[in-house]
Amino acid sequence: MNIKLIVEYDGTNYCGWQNQDNGLAVQMAIEQAIAKTEGERIALHGAGRTDAGVHAQGMCANFHPHMAIPPEKWAMVLNTRLPQDIRIVSSCQAPEEFHARFDAVGKHYRYTIFHRSVASALDSRRSWHIFGPLDTAHMQQQARLLEGTHDFIGFVASSGKKNATVKTIYRSALTCRGQYLYYDVWGSGFLYNMVRIIAGTLVDMGRGKLPGVTMEDVLASRHRLGAGMTAPAQGLCLMEVFYEEAVLKNQLAHLDFDLQ
Repeated sequence: MNIKLIVEYDGTNYCGWQNQDNGLAVQMAIEQAIAKTEGERIALHGAGRTDAGVHAQGMCANFHPHMAIPPEKWAMVLNTRLPQDIRIVSSCQAPEEFHARFDAVGKHYRYTIFHRSVASALDSRRSWHIFGPLDTAHMQQQARLLEGTHDFIGFVASSGKKNATVKTIYRSALTCRGQYLYYDVWGSGFLYNMVRIIAGTLVDMGRGKLPGVTMEDVLASRHRLGAGMTAPAQGLCLMEVFYEEAVLKNQLAHLDFDLQ
């Protein structure tokens, strides 16, 4: 049996999703919970990596258990063995050939900025605190320039892989909700630190630190130095992973952004 999980987690206390030698990863925490149930370690496959401190609302993962637990019960079973900052939102049976990473056709990330003179005591773990003037109209305009198929090599961290840097961004938009700015991006795939670099570049543009520079210029430069700073990890959240193009297209068709 192949079990599909939808996982939500606060990444503050973890070294990222993927197992590493330098700390506890979200993947390892869930594998440990599975091992306590199964009596042996079973590999868990995630839809992709998230960095240390990055969160997820809709990470997808799958594994092949041996025990005959009803698929929908795995969420309850694992949640009793997981820390409170990791929750299995749902579990179900998937086709035997389903793979959370290789079958994904798109992802939705959200970067949250808290724009106020005083930092938030409530959302400091889930947002980037920015103070001072921001030209949000300019930021919104620049965000939309990233839509389409482009070579995003200028938005990949210097330590990231430089192959397969052409990605398709279906929607890229910045919305303002009071003291919160949300940068939402839907794409076919994302490079290492790509969304955080885009968010940091948007903020630098909003602060006037990149005068005369547009997102089109950064894309054309094909160099990391052409972009702005890398936004901190805590503002980023993986919202959803898509496995059917029809579902992705339907969501995009019904988006209603308030760009005021």
